[in-house]
Amino acid sequence: MTDLEPSPTTSIGRADDLRVALVHERFTEVGGSEKVVAALHGIWPRTTLHSPLADPAVVEAVLGDVPVEVTWLQRLARADGRYEHLLPLLPHAMRRLDLTESDVVITSHHAFAQRVRVDPSTPVVSYVHSPARWMWDASLRHRESTGPKGVVLGGYAATQRRADRRAAQRVTRVIANSTSVAARIRTWWGRHPEVVPPPVDVTFHHPDPTVDREPFVLLAGRLVPYKRPEVAVAAAAQAGVRMIVAGSGRAIARCKDVADPHTTEFLGPIDDHELRDRL
Repeated sequence: MTDLEPSPTTSIGRADDLRVALVHERFTEVGGSEKVVAALHGIWPRTTLHSPLADPAVVEAVLGDVPVEVTWLQRLARADGRYEHLLPLLPHAMRRLDLTESDVVITSHHAFAQRVRVDPSTPVVSYVHSPARWMWDASLRHRESTGPKGVVLGGYAATQRRADRRAAQRVTRVIANSTSVAARIRTWWGRHPEVVPPPVDVTFHHPDPTVDREPFVLLAGRLVPYKRPEVAVAAAAQAGVRMIVAGSGRAIARCKDVADPHTTEFLGPIDDHELRDRL
């Protein structure tokens, strides 16, 4: 039993009888936080899921046919999954989620999930993937957006830091996914979280010793600016090492600009089974 698993009884009733609400930032892409949500739903399969907006294809990929209650923001979502235009509206949508029928609320947080409003007697447990780095870390924000967009994002971040810290104080219990995230929480929010690492399937991903492969470097994940994937691609190109890149994101153009076209292969988004076949 992990720290996230329910005990047989709690101070507000039997765990099996609890009405648990699970709030996720957004289902717009498949990433690590979405897989954490799937694991939490596996612990509490009767939970109700809430998110301001959700791409049905993303929900199906991580949760199957589990329903997700969305908000009015769903009508404003773009077909390509981009959500930047909705960023200023996300805090308002979080505050308007209907969680009145819940005995306990679990938030999957990396920007605004802690802005939910609940009855003061309702416990809120926040599983924090990270406080919003674009909100608190200027150097990272500059990598994400430059020029006029960067100025606008910086101005918006300045308006949100006080509300972000205030929302973190209302949470009953804060859980960090790593020691580095816990350090950010202590610095930026003044809270002292427990650390519960995200679930990892240690049996699924493994190399097949019966397959003869040429040596290569694999870069798999979301290609977003703050992760700086272009550094790894450039290093492989400079070293003359074969590299396979699996994933997509806003930084893919940067990666292709520095890649060696003769030794670098871009696969685009692939599922876990295809990724394992590449090992």
